Amino acid sequence: MKRQALTIAVAVCLGAGIVWAAAQADFKVPFTIKAAGKNLAAGDYSVVKAADGGLVLKQAATGKDIPLTLLERIKPEAPVAEPRLVFDEVGDFAPSYTEYLTVYVLSEVWFPGEDGYRVHMTKGAHKTKAVTGGLAK
Repeated sequence: MKRQALTIAVAVCLGAGIVWAAAQADFKVPFTIKAAGKNLAAGDYSVVKAADGGLVLKQAATGKDIPLTLLERIKPEAPVAEPRLVFDEVGDFAPSYTEYLTVYVLSEVWFPGEDGYRVHMTKGAHKTKAVTGGLAK
């Protein structure tokens, strides 16, 4: 009986390890973004599920880890087949107030076969723009 319980526990732990390995997605973002209150350059990023259940955005060029605040889980309208980042496209004035800029704020993170994660909510009028990625190998 103890052996069977140990076998089940090991299988659950191995299963969790497989889920953990698949819980990283890589993205090539072609525009500057804002995530967790930080302005970030266009480039290669990864989103990783942290051990505590949170999400971390990793910037490949600098090696910076940016923890993302999880506001809520989102039920998909249809199953998500590939990882996806969704950005809220909003307008903002440059500090000089002479130039109107487009800002892309990271608002949602999606992994295949899961509910999405809302990491930012824009209350005013905005458009959305999505970037798809691939699962890390």
